[in-house]
Amino acid sequence: MKANPPARRMRGSRRTARALGPAVAAALLVASTAACDSGSGGEGADAGVRTLTPAPAESPPASPSPRTGRSFAASASAESERLRRIAVERLEGVRGEGNAVEDVSVTGLPAGPSAEVRSALVRVTNDTEEPAFYAVKVEFVDARDQVLDTVVVGVENVPPDDTVSVQANSREAAGVTTFPRVAQAERGPG
Repeated sequence: MKANPPARRMRGSRRTARALGPAVAAALLVASTAACDSGSGGEGADAGVRTLTPAPAESPPASPSPRTGRSFAASASAESERLRRIAVERLEGVRGEGNAVEDVSVTGLPAGPSAEVRSALVRVTNDTEEPAFYAVKVEFVDARDQVLDTVVVGVENVPPDDTVSVQANSREAAGVTTFPRVAQAERGPG
């Protein structure tokens, strides 16, 4: 006769579970929504990736980056100019095309109609067994083979059996359809 009370207890726990089910689901939904909203939802952030690691109690004070975009560009420009000057010096005494014309290729890069520069991709392949410095003179010529501008680039420490690319830019040839070509190329110690 006492078989019924356990059944009643079971029914009671099912009722409790059914009653608590929506409440638990709602609590989980609220908790997961709060966790999703706590991420860095700024522009460009991936909405599907969130961190659940709490932020440290005290963040270090914000300090400006030691290298801004302008300072990086200025540094890169100064380095390009340094290499160009070395290349100009090395090409001064070179007669003819130089010793590395076969190591260098040049390809014109597409430019829009309002482009302020014409650019060429200069590819240098070092087939020697030592790192080398390459001085390359690129001519930008028009359809009548008239030289519109000459640009010198330097490529430092090209590793053995490797190819390195740099860009040669001309403001003088801007707005004109040009064809770049290698006028001189000299290989020397790295």
